[in-house]
Amino acid sequence: MSTAAEPWRLIDPSWDWSEAQARFRWQVPAHFNIAEACCDRWARMEPEKLALTHVTEAGARERWTYGALKAASDRLASALAADGISSGDRVAVLLPQGPEVLITHFAAMKLGAIVLPLFTLFGRDALEYRLADSGAKILVTDPANLEKATALDAPLSAIYCTGPEKAAAPVRSFSEAITRAQPLRAPVNTRSDDPAVLIYTSGTTGPPKGALHAHRFLLGHLPCMEIGHMHFPQPGAVGWTPADWAWIGGLMDMAMPCLYYGVPQVSGRMRKFDPDAAFRLIRDESLTTLFLPPTALRLMRQASVPPGLRVRSVSSGGESLGADLLEWGRAKLSAPINELYGQTECNLVVSANPEMMRIKPGTMGRALPGHEVAIIDAEGRPLPAGQEGEIAVKAPDPVMFLGYWNQPEATARKFVDGWLKTGDLGRMDDEGYITYGSRDDDVITSAGYRIGPTEIENCLAGHPDVLAAAVVGVPDPIRTEAVKAYVVLREGAEWAGLEAELIARVRRQVSAHVAPRSVERIAEMPMTATGKIMRRDLRARG
Repeated sequence: MSTAAEPWRLIDPSWDWSEAQARFRWQVPAHFNIAEACCDRWARMEPEKLALTHVTEAGARERWTYGALKAASDRLASALAADGISSGDRVAVLLPQGPEVLITHFAAMKLGAIVLPLFTLFGRDALEYRLADSGAKILVTDPANLEKATALDAPLSAIYCTGPEKAAAPVRSFSEAITRAQPLRAPVNTRSDDPAVLIYTSGTTGPPKGALHAHRFLLGHLPCMEIGHMHFPQPGAVGWTPADWAWIGGLMDMAMPCLYYGVPQVSGRMRKFDPDAAFRLIRDESLTTLFLPPTALRLMRQASVPPGLRVRSVSSGGESLGADLLEWGRAKLSAPINELYGQTECNLVVSANPEMMRIKPGTMGRALPGHEVAIIDAEGRPLPAGQEGEIAVKAPDPVMFLGYWNQPEATARKFVDGWLKTGDLGRMDDEGYITYGSRDDDVITSAGYRIGPTEIENCLAGHPDVLAAAVVGVPDPIRTEAVKAYVVLREGAEWAGLEAELIARVRRQVSAHVAPRSVERIAEMPMTATGKIMRRDLRARG
């Protein structure tokens, strides 16, 4: 559903839940490009319309219009093309939240290239794996990460740095590119199913896999934005999330949808989440629409809520919030906290809206219009209400990934009888409300991140004193789970000081956000008859 006055709206605000389910129809055109929909379209209609307010670490505010984003991305696209980037090539982005992230995404997409978002806390091993596996040709980064980027063993043809005006080869100046390069003459007319973004999963059952998404996956996120944020966008809406834009949550649960709807948003780097600073930002920038991971909400609950907030809705995902946290949101923020559900391969397919449905604390909500979600058994058969099984999404779906990068067999294993398997267990009641149960893999949910054990274990096992390593999540009151490692040492290895050394090794080589909180040495690793680590036994040890 859309109107001439509101061409972006998919869900009529007058519909109740039953009407929305019955009347909604996908509007996926044959040709679609995220850069066109989120930048160039608005630049043609309202070039001076505010798109982004970037708050620097020093507290200054940089304001970017749609016209400025288009001009910068047009010039960067031309520079990237001169460096050999064309349709299907991968452009990596190693940047914190800020306008440069958006400019790079749009520039690459205008060339038909594929964007590879990378988390700035990734260490050398994590970055080299993703760059090598994806075959990325160009990396865009900032001065804080330039030394790390230039030291990588990766077949990059060029690195763009957002800092200095001048740079020595093979480092290019991002600033020069967006101000001095000739604008791109014409963007590639991509099809909706053409690849646009490559986001690596957490690597729960082996090395991280690249989930390849088409341009259409932006459209697949929109029903959740409109319903989960109370008929978004409302007049005067301003969006923000502390979630890094390298993750699908930060990028697609807030950043890109805001741009699509013409809603201004705020960006800024928060090196460590500070609930008091978050509340000041929400107040000072008159933020209305927030995506806040569960850990951020729990930390904010412990802080003082300042007067004068204008929050209208909060979305959160990754784990169940509980009735008490939902009630705190209503009482202190004067806004509903609506849970949502999805994963990197198929995001935002379940949510809630208290104006359209009865809220059942402990559930994630219902399958959103346009998405068919079921609880299935191992053969892909939907199970009766109340019975636990695997949460699954019916294919095809606009928000669903194209497949794992260069892994057709892994892609095939992700599906059974027309259903995408999420790997999460849950149950559905007779009204369609879905309750998350547990995981059937070894992913760790910590501080809003989904962390796979494999990269961490490989890093630990690479230490000369470690024979075997296993990583599990243990309960944590703030983070939901904390990462804990178990190691078997070589004979004669000294334990004194080794725990701290191993933790530092993971922080340095993989990422600080996945580093174990503790490491315990054990005499032998519990194994199955086929040689697989029995992480369930390790979790039981606590």
